[in-house]
Amino acid sequence: MIFTQEHEELRRTIKNFVDNEINPHVDQWEKDGRFPIHEIFKKAGNLGLLGISKPEQFGGMGLDYSFSVVAAEEWGRIHCGGIPMSIGVQTDMCTPALARFGSDDLREEFLKPAIAGDMVGCIGVSEVGAGSDVAGLKTTALKDGDDYVINGSKMWITNSPSADFICLLANTSDGKPHSNKSLIMVPMNTKGVSVSPHLDKLGMRSSETAQVFFDNVRVPQRYRIGGEGTGFMMQMLQFQEERLFGAANMLKGLERCVDTTIEYCKERKTFGQALIDNQVIHFRLAELQSEIEALRALTYQATELYVAGKDVTKLASMAKLKAGRLGREVSDACLQYWGGMGFMWDNPVSRAYRDVRLVSIGGGADEIMLGIICKLMGILPGKKK
Repeated sequence: MIFTQEHEELRRTIKNFVDNEINPHVDQWEKDGRFPIHEIFKKAGNLGLLGISKPEQFGGMGLDYSFSVVAAEEWGRIHCGGIPMSIGVQTDMCTPALARFGSDDLREEFLKPAIAGDMVGCIGVSEVGAGSDVAGLKTTALKDGDDYVINGSKMWITNSPSADFICLLANTSDGKPHSNKSLIMVPMNTKGVSVSPHLDKLGMRSSETAQVFFDNVRVPQRYRIGGEGTGFMMQMLQFQEERLFGAANMLKGLERCVDTTIEYCKERKTFGQALIDNQVIHFRLAELQSEIEALRALTYQATELYVAGKDVTKLASMAKLKAGRLGREVSDACLQYWGGMGFMWDNPVSRAYRDVRLVSIGGGADEIMLGIICKLMGILPGKKK
């Protein structure tokens, strides 16, 4: 991709925001298990950072998705994974379908305040028995007059304890699994919506995550995004932006792992020399940096084609797969060179080690990405074209 002055201005804006408003507080927010999401989102919204690729009619910047990928990359400068994930949920997971397919009234009610930072959103897809298997979800939204009555539950829902709305994928008929689902906007303060205590996660400690329950929750049918039964298709499209965001968001964080490890290995002496002078270490760090650049190139290529209107399902899935696996490889290798210090909870690399593990699970596990890639290569057994 060729970056313009406007891209670089966006980079600088986010860098300054991260340096001044977020990173000085990350250690405390990690200990607290949450961050002041409404405050941070409002400040980000005031700078236009929550609606970069969203329609200007509803407060967005109306820019192409290359700007959103630049933003995702810069959010990766945050010294933890939880906060950029929460931001990504708002910008690239619970609002793309709303922005693209929602009615003007629906976008005025939910998208506009989400872009402004006045509302926090979450995405309701995963369930206890249907995480990567989206087609197998059980939550229902059945018609009753002009309303839907929703029953079921969603699991591992980031932002949900503080969210104002959930973009919910539910079964709205008894038809086939890929054509019986709809995306519905549900205000979190609706009667019958309840949220579990904050889940105690391995990593992503500063992001709030909980289970959400729906007990005869009644919302008007006009809260549905697009046509009934098109929810699965819209969610698959929504996943593409989520996966591009996730891949781009990993880049700066992985580079920080390498950079901080280099600095430590320059200072740490063993057997009369700096650790960095051991060929096994400096060769390995060079290899890891090369892999990060390869992920960047793949992510940029997928983004360029996405902006051009091409189907990037295969490349986005490859980028998501590579991001998750490389995150594990980089954080594990770097942690080793810190020795005993790397095993301490507050070490920056040990935090990355915990946080990046989710990338191979959330938004479609590695195995799901491999299945998608195999299908598009025509080598998935029983499903060859």
